[in-house]
Amino acid sequence: MRLGVDVGGSKVEVALLDREGRVARRQRAATPHGSYEEALHALSATILAVERDAGEQCTVGVGIPGALSPRSGLVQNAYNTPLNGRPLKSDLEAALARGVQVANDANCFALSEALDGAARGARVVFGAILGTGAGGGIAVDRRVLEGRNAIGGEWGHNPLPWMTREEHPGPACYCGRSGCIEQFVSGPALAREKTAVGESAALARYQDRLARALAHVVNLLDPDVIVLGGGVSNLEQLYAEVPPLLARYVYARSFDTPLLRAAHGDASGVRGAAMLWDQT
Repeated sequence: MRLGVDVGGSKVEVALLDREGRVARRQRAATPHGSYEEALHALSATILAVERDAGEQCTVGVGIPGALSPRSGLVQNAYNTPLNGRPLKSDLEAALARGVQVANDANCFALSEALDGAARGARVVFGAILGTGAGGGIAVDRRVLEGRNAIGGEWGHNPLPWMTREEHPGPACYCGRSGCIEQFVSGPALAREKTAVGESAALARYQDRLARALAHVVNLLDPDVIVLGGGVSNLEQLYAEVPPLLARYVYARSFDTPLLRAAHGDASGVRGAAMLWDQT
């Protein structure tokens, strides 16, 4: 059996996949925000507890905010977590006494949806997680595209394109810049906008901003499918309202890229983490 761990901004989810790829067991806990040592202990203890309940040692894949630096092996870009700058992979392997696969959480999401989800059969898939933050992952030919610097798909920390005068320079982002896409299309960003201008106006602004942000992805990558995940992806109107807006911004006279909701819902990221060993 394969065990996946999805470390999110507010929760850690652990899931066991059976040999047919079905989720046999799921367990959630609050994301540790104390010391790195506490977080490492909580992760390893949860993994071992789930395995004991299953009565079987499993392969382990972990999806995290940020990624492992290809040069140092340390976690990078996992802002606001105790994992940043730490050797999570090697420490977790020592705690579990076996090899562990670690990847960006949005890459795990894109992999899950490309393999047997909403984008099954598509060659190039862009997965966007619209939740606590705004993550992006790319899968090509059913494999994750990490990139030379392990930042493939990190659209959330590009600036929102075609900013209006009122939007510029944009809210400050925890990455140290201002105007990042994440500060306009994440769940907290939508909540702030609703408070400021009311729900109807906030949703209209949100949809246009999401279309602008995704247009840059289409212009650069031209994926066969875009799949949305995260809490905001549950807004049904996005799938009807955003594609026509996207068509206004992309550099193509005709535009028909499907914008789809994740087939595996909030389990997609943890499923993709469990599937990381299939990529080796």
